[in-house]
Amino acid sequence: MKKTRIEEIKREVEKEFPGDFALQQVHIARKLLSEEAEEKGVSLWEYVKNKSKLHASLNDSKSSNS
Repeated sequence: MKKTRIEEIKREVEKEFPGDFALQQVHIARKLLSEEAEEKGVSLWEYVKNKSKLHASLNDSKSSNS
C-alpha cells in the first residue's frame, strides 16, 4: 500500500473522530487491513485469520531455535 494512501486514510479518520486518538488508531488499522484484504481478493476475516496463523508460526519457529 502506498504511503500517500495511508496518509489519506489518517486524514479521513482524524476528521471522523476528532479528539479520540484511540478510536482513530482502531479505525486506521481496520481500514488498512480491509484494503489489504481487498487487494488480495479475500474477506477481511480470512485475511486477519491468515495473518495471525503466519505470526503464530513465525513465533513457534523462533522459540524452537532457542
